[in-house]
Amino acid sequence: MTDASLLPLAATTLDVYEHHAAAFDKQRNKALFEQGWLDAFLGHVPKTGHILDVGCGSGDPIASYLSDQGRKITGVDAAAAMVALARKKYPKGDWRLMDMRVLDLGFTFDGVIAWNSFFHLTRPDQRIVLALLVKHLKPRAPLMLTTGTGDGEVTGYVAGQPVYHASLTPETYRAILDDLGCEVIDVVLEDPTCNGHSVLLARKTDDG
Repeated sequence: MTDASLLPLAATTLDVYEHHAAAFDKQRNKALFEQGWLDAFLGHVPKTGHILDVGCGSGDPIASYLSDQGRKITGVDAAAAMVALARKKYPKGDWRLMDMRVLDLGFTFDGVIAWNSFFHLTRPDQRIVLALLVKHLKPRAPLMLTTGTGDGEVTGYVAGQPVYHASLTPETYRAILDDLGCEVIDVVLEDPTCNGHSVLLARKTDDG
């Protein structure tokens, strides 16, 4: 499909998660294949640090694992149905209904993660949101994202429904983050140890 033909699909992502939140949560792999990357991310977060989980979904398994490691978690998601699931599963958590495209919490965090959420944005929106994510980082705090392997748009599926995915090139992400005062620590495309996910780990500089 061409870029133009996928753009209408981008506008339906939120509706898919709203209507299929329970099915998505049930089907979501909870085996924590992400642990290696989560531990690498946590290696840059203070033992009692505060993490922002952007696109937190139901909070399971990402936010719950980070919380189990002693970190305080604030989770934001644009789908009210997903936030409701998070609040039901983890009633003591700080779960907020918010679209990452207008992210503005008024304070900074010891780490920001956007796992399997950031890549639902269009490429222009990704450039905007990267700046918003970095704005919420304390100096030396890490940022971790899942991305695609190169510049383009593809169709994924949630509970059998098509959803939009997009990515810039790793080099473009690196350049944008550099301009925003962040250094890229590691990038692995289609990591075989992480169910083929492509992951970028960066860190804000002291004066970024």
